[in-house]
Amino acid sequence: MGKRKGGYRRGSRQLLRKHYRCSGKVSLTNFLASYTPGEKVVLKAESAYQKGMFHVRFAGRIGTVSEKRGRCYEVLIHDGSKEKKLVVHPVHLKRL
Repeated sequence: MGKRKGGYRRGSRQLLRKHYRCSGKVSLTNFLASYTPGEKVVLKAESAYQKGMFHVRFAGRIGTVSEKRGRCYEVLIHDGSKEKKLVVHPVHLKRL
């Protein structure tokens, strides 16, 4: 029996690719952004910074910030009928 091919970011080449005009260093404004609990945010992955990135299946989802956890934020999203809690770095979040 062979080993399973694929990992955490499998099949995400198109989804996590940046536009050629937007590539380069990460903006410090986005990196140091602060959010308040209850604020609505969009999960948008910054491919240049992998730490604190959510799973690819949640890309483009809208969530609510519940609390700050270290440098990251806890974001609640609805996945079907379930409510899921993601720990996401602010560089991967955009205000709604």
